[in-house]
Amino acid sequence: MNDLLVIAFSSEEKAEAVRQKILTMQKEYLIELGDAVVAVKGEDGSIKLNQLFNTTAIGGVSGAFWGALIGMVFMMPLAGAALGAASGAVSGALTDFGIDDKFMKDVAEAVPPRGAALFLLVRKMTTDKVLDGLKGVGGTVLRTSFEKSKDDAIRAALAAQPSA
Repeated sequence: MNDLLVIAFSSEEKAEAVRQKILTMQKEYLIELGDAVVAVKGEDGSIKLNQLFNTTAIGGVSGAFWGALIGMVFMMPLAGAALGAASGAVSGALTDFGIDDKFMKDVAEAVPPRGAALFLLVRKMTTDKVLDGLKGVGGTVLRTSFEKSKDDAIRAALAAQPSA
């Protein structure tokens, strides 16, 4: 089961720094993420999502590969690659996995201009070690689907003084 955690920060830089810290923890097998997105609110109130994966680009590359491969069968590899890249990019743009984009934009409306929200879809984590790593990073929890005891521990860790 996945859990959602949304933390608001005063700037995009702070949210990105915390996301990088969490991604480092993932490389150390302390946390397993389904998604990690930073939503940034501009001066004009617009919301920009900084996704980990660009599904349009991934779709275009995979489509070009498969299109070229199929094109070779029909002796038209360039046409096949072009058609494959176009259809792959379209399907990639229409693909959404992880946290719903509309949901993230709606929640990020609560962030002040030039602020950011870090959205984490947590599959599993070693709670004590992750919370120790997040100790004192700041931020305000906007939403969480964790049970009350973990929710309280997360809030306490974000507000605590960093460990030396």
